[in-house]
Amino acid sequence: MLSKSCQQVHELNFSDVESEVLTLLSRMTIEEKIGQMSQLSGDGCIVSKNLRKAIIAGHVGSILNEVDLDTINELQRIAIQESRLGIPLLIGRDVIHGFNTIFPIPLAQAATWSPKIVERCAKIAAIESSSSGINWTFAPMIDIARDPRWGRIAESLGEDPYLCKTLANSMVKGFQGDSLSDTNSIAACAKHFAGYGASEGGKDYNTTNIPENELRNVYLPPFKAIAESGVATFMASFSDLNGVPVTGNNWLLTTVLRDEWNYSGPVVSDWEAVPQLVTHGFAFDDYDAAGKACTAGIDMEMASDCYLKHMKHLMNNNVISLDKIDSVVKRILTLKFNLGLFESAITSPNQPSNSLNTDHLSIAKEAVIKSCVLLKNDNQILPIAKSAINTLAVIGPLADDGYEQMGTWAFDGKENQSHTCLNALKEVAKNAFNINYAVGMETTRCNHHDGFAEAIDTAINADIALMFLGEEAILSGEAHCRSSIDLPGAQEQLINVIHATGTPIILVIMAGRPITLEKIISKVDAILFAWHPGTMAGPAITDLLFGVESPSGKLPVTFPRTVGQIPLYYAQKNSGRPPIDEKYINIDNIKMRAPQTSFGMTATYLDTHFSPLFPFGFGLSYSQFCYTKIKLNNKVIPMGGAVEVSATINNVGNYNAEEVVQLYIRDIVGNVTRPIKELKGFQRITLGKGESMVVTFKLHTDELAFYNQQMEYKPEAGLFHVWIGGDSSTTLKTEFEVTD
Repeated sequence: MLSKSCQQVHELNFSDVESEVLTLLSRMTIEEKIGQMSQLSGDGCIVSKNLRKAIIAGHVGSILNEVDLDTINELQRIAIQESRLGIPLLIGRDVIHGFNTIFPIPLAQAATWSPKIVERCAKIAAIESSSSGINWTFAPMIDIARDPRWGRIAESLGEDPYLCKTLANSMVKGFQGDSLSDTNSIAACAKHFAGYGASEGGKDYNTTNIPENELRNVYLPPFKAIAESGVATFMASFSDLNGVPVTGNNWLLTTVLRDEWNYSGPVVSDWEAVPQLVTHGFAFDDYDAAGKACTAGIDMEMASDCYLKHMKHLMNNNVISLDKIDSVVKRILTLKFNLGLFESAITSPNQPSNSLNTDHLSIAKEAVIKSCVLLKNDNQILPIAKSAINTLAVIGPLADDGYEQMGTWAFDGKENQSHTCLNALKEVAKNAFNINYAVGMETTRCNHHDGFAEAIDTAINADIALMFLGEEAILSGEAHCRSSIDLPGAQEQLINVIHATGTPIILVIMAGRPITLEKIISKVDAILFAWHPGTMAGPAITDLLFGVESPSGKLPVTFPRTVGQIPLYYAQKNSGRPPIDEKYINIDNIKMRAPQTSFGMTATYLDTHFSPLFPFGFGLSYSQFCYTKIKLNNKVIPMGGAVEVSATINNVGNYNAEEVVQLYIRDIVGNVTRPIKELKGFQRITLGKGESMVVTFKLHTDELAFYNQQMEYKPEAGLFHVWIGGDSSTTLKTEFEVTD
């Protein structure tokens, strides 16, 4: 049992906490209250004189980016023993997809479509980070992400509100446990509230323009869901939303979050976002920025010091009231009490961290297995039969790179503890077949061909060329956006020259975003998309390649054919002239000197098909699943009632395998236009070869609700189409009617 200190943690009930907070608040000076609203960055394994002085004076409520246990304990000791009131510190860290054990990036975890896996990954991250003294993570990031150029899509849970909110709830539960005061729990943070994923042009920090109807129907539901389920904190977005930077957006942070949703936890700014209100042109100076941020609803300022420098002056000038400050500090102190910090802020140096232990690595491996998405498998080249090969060529810069496979936001991962694919393959190959390895390219970004000759020779003399390509970790994540999402560097040329050898190619891609693959998809026989898989990449991917496990991951985001299709997502709305194959005209089919006319007359591009390369929810298996017999228990549903939708799924292939069964609906006529399909349920099932199962979903009319023109959230009577299938392109459909 891990404990934060040698002292027993006892849990206070709400009335006890409220009483304790009010008592403490009554003893605090204005300066100490303002100090609770300040979060400063650590000094890196030391406690500087200035930081010590600030903590003693009560000018610090939280520290972030400090992970050394001895240093954190010293910071807490100073706060508890040397400050006037002994208020402990919140210790924040970006624990995004693991701490020492690195799990697949969040986008990859979304590809598992497994709330259970997501919760277990977050729980282990909480166990490991809390043993280092951390009590607050800035996760999950639940921005709906529909532009793969945006670097932070890697940190997202994909493009769909239903999938995102389902997995976000699981992640929060994993971080926070049954109670925040549990010794292995840390406070979660819903970020970035809101609309950050819609940054214009896929450029980080950029402006976002989202109509209120779309904001409420698409971007806010995940935040509302985890606010209602008890996420401890919120973080405001860097970006401006419809012309008002979120850090100063009273409508979003107060009207929506506080007044409509009744959220009672603290809201933190993003890094230096308060003074950035000046850069936005929304505030005149830091004094003005502090006033506007606090008024809007920012309780704690991250990294910068506008609150520390100017809040007292703002109060003296009647810009900010004492009641406002008291309400803010109450929220911060309540969180500290709920975390049990007043009972045990010091973390015992003798407690085992359990980092990278067998159980944690086992879960990490399972997460990789369930997150990898099989995109192509011509002639069932996968799984590889050991007996059918003498020599396996392993080619590519990501085959043996324990650092890059961890992905973005892996600050505390241990490269030397990462299990690479090359090492795992060598274990499998012992006494069975030969492995010849050629790196081909020094990094994924290299444009020179110095390593091509060795790679070609390696492929020529092999039965199969197993290529590990994609993106280095640094090419995705915060601020790392790309105007092209092709494979970077000379990777496409490397694929071309290996293809020219005639040796079959199995391509494993590690990346932090969807990659445009249309140029090379015909050159390879199989594609396994592994995202950035983390610590246990090698053993997990090897098990998939050799059939110990069958791939079962499903795409949480649409893969476009070309960057010009972006934004491309499955839940788009019909125009008055939606694209259809019968009217699609390609540029190559237009005669030279054609007369002026509007070819096709539908919403398409001339130079690429309107369909994605791979749709949302897509993912192959080594087996095959047949969906039949979609049924309803009732075709007419009264408002307030529910309908049961079922289908029969048969495993008609030769492997035992898992499948993610997906439920989609369409509201045919609405007060506002509705998406052509919406995910409303999913189930991960296991079927042995030859087995079948009837899968049933229960859909209540409340789940059909949306925000209408009047911004009322309610379902409407009318006709609905409903589909069950293995991805969003499914055609197995029936319909029902909802009546008033």
